[in-house]
Amino acid sequence: MEKMSQTSNEQKKLTVVLGASPNPERYSYLAATRLKAHGHPVVAIGKREAQIMDIPVIKEHPALENVDTVTLYMNPVLQREYYDYILQLHPRRIIFNPGTENEELAQMAKAKGIQTQEACTLVLLSTGQY
Repeated sequence: MEKMSQTSNEQKKLTVVLGASPNPERYSYLAATRLKAHGHPVVAIGKREAQIMDIPVIKEHPALENVDTVTLYMNPVLQREYYDYILQLHPRRIIFNPGTENEELAQMAKAKGIQTQEACTLVLLSTGQY
């Protein structure tokens, strides 16, 4: 029973996929679809409006509440224009996927009490660590 309720809690992690792409060969596409398949609500933000299956990819920076995770799929240079947005979401954590590691943003996040993790969202999901 305890494991069941733990799974229920895990399925309510609002996740922002930053750098989302409608290209099925991109990791951000796979992350968005697998997050949703695991029951996590997803907000996909990309450089142009598109669709990832039934998930809209938006360009805007919507005001969101109760964000659990921001998972990054853009290089550190491109991340700069999103610093203020990411920090004002005040997520519980930021996942720096391979190639997105950014010490500057990690330090800014830690100063605001936001956990940072250098990991692969897809691996975390597939191993039950998300």
